[in-house]
Amino acid sequence: MDNLQQKLEHLKWLKSAGVEYYCSTQKDSKNSLIEQLTQNQTKTTEILAMPEPIKKVKPTSAKAKSKHIESPAMITARELANNANTIDELRKAIENFEGCDLKKFANKTVFSDGPQDSKIMLIGEAPGATEDEQGVPFCGESGLLLDKMLDVVGLSRTTNAYIANAVFWRPPANRRPTTEEIEICKPFLEKHIALINPKLIILVGGTATTALLGKKITIADVRQNNYDYSNQYLSDSINTTALFHPAYLMRQPTQKKPTWYDLLKIKEML
Repeated sequence: MDNLQQKLEHLKWLKSAGVEYYCSTQKDSKNSLIEQLTQNQTKTTEILAMPEPIKKVKPTSAKAKSKHIESPAMITARELANNANTIDELRKAIENFEGCDLKKFANKTVFSDGPQDSKIMLIGEAPGATEDEQGVPFCGESGLLLDKMLDVVGLSRTTNAYIANAVFWRPPANRRPTTEEIEICKPFLEKHIALINPKLIILVGGTATTALLGKKITIADVRQNNYDYSNQYLSDSINTTALFHPAYLMRQPTQKKPTWYDLLKIKEML
């Protein structure tokens, strides 16, 4: 377009200089180059001003989306969970499982506590130092507080409450279990829930909540609005709620009041 404009201006300059042969603007003239170039310039401008055609973009197929890749340890854990048909079989499978590095630093595998026919199942985060020594979940200082909390709503690990953890071995220095460690243990936890088949799940603490329900579900969400939990081993969903972890309540005594109301809500549910 710049070259066309230059030619047009050049011809206009020749015409102003009196050179008419190539610069005639008469309609009957065979040499009306200025008129022709002007028309071409107008057409070019119109073409450039036209909107470009809209390109149709094909939606990305489901196959193109990235898939969650399971590690060999996760695959093995899922196979073992699939083959466990009783609580005792599941316990032995977990005790013999070598796919989680936490086991290398732990003294004992902490599986569960309480009657297997309980209709209430509590799920905590991971064993602590005392739990690692005795092989029993929630048997330390925070466990004593949990027992008192359960007593308020008529629950006891000796009669009608079953207690387990999302992870079966103590993390070093009582740190939180990593996402990978939780995912490795998750098939066992899902089958554990299915074999107990409780009427109500109580998640104890934020880590247990996200471990079972995913990162998008917080403990506040479950405390305020009960959650219907399900997994591949369950035929029906299970009503699920949550409590603050006793260790957290020991550090934050001001949270004991809202926990009291949470316990009253659980009592009504029972």
